[in-house]
Amino acid sequence: MKAVVFLGPGRIAVRDVPEPAIQAPTDALVRVRMAGICGTDLHAVAGHFHGLEIGSVIGHEFVGEVIETGPAVTRFSRGDQVMASDFTSCGHCHHCSAGDNWQCSERSFFGTGIAFGPALAGAQAEIVRVPHADSTLHIIPRGVSDEAAILVGDNLATGWAAIERGGMQAGDVVAVLGGGAVGQLTSLAAQAGGAGIVLLIEPNQQRRDFARVNGAVTATPDTAKASLDRLSGGRGADLVVEAVGAAKVLSGAFDLVARRGTVISVGAHSDLQWSIPLADCFTREITIGFAIGDSIRLRPKLLRMISAGILDPTVVVDRHVRLGEIAEAYDQLRLQRSMKTVIDF
Repeated sequence: MKAVVFLGPGRIAVRDVPEPAIQAPTDALVRVRMAGICGTDLHAVAGHFHGLEIGSVIGHEFVGEVIETGPAVTRFSRGDQVMASDFTSCGHCHHCSAGDNWQCSERSFFGTGIAFGPALAGAQAEIVRVPHADSTLHIIPRGVSDEAAILVGDNLATGWAAIERGGMQAGDVVAVLGGGAVGQLTSLAAQAGGAGIVLLIEPNQQRRDFARVNGAVTATPDTAKASLDRLSGGRGADLVVEAVGAAKVLSGAFDLVARRGTVISVGAHSDLQWSIPLADCFTREITIGFAIGDSIRLRPKLLRMISAGILDPTVVVDRHVRLGEIAEAYDQLRLQRSMKTVIDF
């Protein structure tokens, strides 16, 4: 089968690889109809994640059709049209039962080496093996597009997790650092959740324009503090969300957050250490947190919101490509000339 494989830092290619097979009774095989390219994939291709071996299939966002199931799979059958979380969970341990699926000891993250658990072949392939299928997969509801389902599987779930973990209340001032797909969907999630003002901070003019069209106030990193002071009466943001995955950007959040405010990072970080302004955070009683977009927990809620027309995550999808265009598509995303690209199989 055809798949996108990692050839070393900065290098990918489409190659013929062996088709996956059922390895455990809880596995399913899914024939991919559409896959997404994510900022996390850019980190993986750049070589930021540990244990991604040469020849590994990359990618972690996909929808498709179930073509085979292991004998222990009870929720899905051949022919079912499904979406997937970007990671697997067993569905029955203490953490999964509490809705903290990301903390499952049997978690694997598609297409990212061993950075987040045991290595698992990625989703930018014609067929994907899905461990713990009963938990990892979900039927695509009628009326929900493949693009929307892919975004619920990762980017939208991440944006919603940010405001959920940040304890956002109706009327709050929210600042979002980063105008990629996750940042834009965090903005939309905050608006849907009742934020009073959303300020999206992004150096790229096109991404700022997009955010304005979709309900946010915008600023560059250089003008962010002045803009936020004007919007909040000098108080700062109740919630600042870092959606880039860069330590320097995360550090900048502390200049924007209000006293007793909250900073949440949902960017995919690979740095092993990071310094914070400890005394200042203590004095101002700043809450600092990190959040993973747990689609397994959040997708029922998000799919209802999409079906009801409260959220339309597909506005961030600006490009469809075929496998033969994959190298150029990754380049365009890396250069910020595209926001969200999906691969049609």
